[in-house]
Parts: sequence; structure tokens; C-alpha cells
Amino acid sequence: MKKIYGNKYLLSTLNNMRKNNRLAQSVIFYGEKGSGKKLFADYYASLLLCESPDDNGPCGKCPACRNVNSGSHPDVYHVASEGKLEGYTVKIAREVSKDVFIKPNNNTARKIYIFRDCHNITVQAQNALLKLIEEPPPYACFIFTAESKSEFLPTIISRCVCFGVSVCTEEEAAHSLTDSGFGKEEISAAINCFHGNIGRCTGYILDDNVRKQVDLTKRITNSIIRRDEYELNAAFFTLGNNRNDIHEILSMIDSLIRDAAILSRDSSAGTIGCFKEASIKLSDMLTVYQAVSIHNAIEKGCRAIEANVNGSLVLAGVCADIMEIIA
Repeated sequence: MKKIYGNKYLLSTLNNMRKNNRLAQSVIFYGEKGSGKKLFADYYASLLLCESPDDNGPCGKCPACRNVNSGSHPDVYHVASEGKLEGYTVKIAREVSKDVFIKPNNNTARKIYIFRDCHNITVQAQNALLKLIEEPPPYACFIFTAESKSEFLPTIISRCVCFGVSVCTEEEAAHSLTDSGFGKEEISAAINCFHGNIGRCTGYILDDNVRKQVDLTKRITNSIIRRDEYELNAAFFTLGNNRNDIHEILSMIDSLIRDAAILSRDSSAGTIGCFKEASIKLSDMLTVYQAVSIHNAIEKGCRAIEANVNGSLVLAGVCADIMEIIA
């Protein structure tokens, strides 16, 4: 089983639930992208299915654990999203509701449905799942992951046990990346951008597109610092209508604006963004009110992207809003 770094209290809580035979049938793991939500979803599935668990959790060696780790367990279903927005629709919810009454094959008499990245699970889909989550068959379990609990209806949240997944310390992240076989220089560069977020650090090292996103974020931020509207528009223009890239870039800029607001009050505060030098410069030029206004403009842009609005139009609007705020 893949080692989990950090989140010791959460691991202890889950293991105690297993020891006391109190594992919940419906759970939500939430936290920022790359924090390990999917890893915890698989860990929880292993807790439910492991044939020889001990005080430290699932054994990681039995057939059930090996199958969960390899993604091939016959009774662990990673429910697929659909459409341009990669969402969970009422159609998917109804298919799950039909399938759930087919009894499981495994010795532990469990059947697990994992809904990953529920950033676009529709209200209709949640309402269709509500009765099932409220009164599931005794063998059925549901695991959801999302960046925030706010993705779910209060009625869904009230019927699930919710667990927050935190990013690690930078030291823990460095240890994890070292254990994965990465070199010191690439680890240092990754942690400088994404700090204790092991998932995003790994992505930075392995994925050229993530590094391009970071470079473009730095270019955009420098344009804001120079108040260069032409360069800001040109940088945004390179994104085209790629929704995933747009959302990632806007999120990274938002983190830098957050850092700037914090640093304007406390120059020794920790940062979460990928370009601390720019955040320091922004902290000198922006008031807290301006920082909050830019955050609101970016958040509005992210909502528009999630609502399938044309990406170029969204970015043009965000650019205009930012330039008006900093004028």
C-alpha cells in the first residue's frame, strides 16, 4: 500500500473507527487539489475490505488490499463522470442506484462506490442519491472526494461522515518525493512552488504542462505588477479556451493574491503560492481592499468557467476587472 505522509490524526481516527467496528457507510474526504483525497479514498476502501487488518490499518498484503491498490477490485467501483464539465449527473446517479442492489462478490460482503473530484456533481444527482445514502443496503458504501464540502447539499453532508485532508509540511513533502526517487534540485523547485502539497509537487516534476502553467502564472503576475494591460491580455490569450488550464492558472494567481494580502500585514507570514517574490511586490502595491477585489474577480471567472462560459470571454473580463482595480 502506498505510504501516506502527514495527516496522522486522520489516519488514527480512521484506524480507530475500524478497530471499534464503526466504519461509516458514506464518507466525504475534502481538501485542496493534490492533498491526498484520492489516496485516502483508496485507504478507506482497503479498511472496509482488508481480510487481515491490524492496529496500523489495512495489511496491504491480502488479495483485497492488493486489488484495491491496483484498481482492479471487482467490488470497488470508481464511478465515471461525464460531459465537458466532467460532472456527475442524475443519469449516473440512477445507474448507481440500480447497480447497488446487485450483491457483492467478495468475502467481506462490501460493495464500494467512489465518486472522485465532485466539483461538478449536480443538485439533481445528489437528490437522486439522497435516499440511497440515507438507507443503503447493509453491504453498500459510498466515498466522495471534493475540494470543499460546499460542493454538496446540506442533506448529503448530514448523512456522511466528513474528513478534511491537509497538505503536509514541506519536510514531509521532501521526504515523500525523495522516497519516490526524485533528485534534490527538482524536489527543491517543486516545493518552492507547491510547498507541502505532495500531489502538486509530483505533478510539477513529472508534467511539462504543470511547469508551463507555473511559468505562465509568473508571467501574468509580473504583468499585474507592471500594470501592463497589453501583456496581461496577451498572456491570457495563450490559454485559448482550455478550461482546465484556465481554472488552474486562475487558482494559482488567486493564491498569490492571498499571499500578498497576508504579507501586507505580516511580512514574515508563510505563503502558499508558487511565486513568493511576486507576492512580496504585490503586497507593497495592493491594499487589502484591492486584493479582496481581485480575489472576487478571479472567483467570478472560475464560476463562469465551471458554468461552461467561453474561456476567452471569461479571461477578457477578468483582465478588465483586474486592470480597473489596480488603476
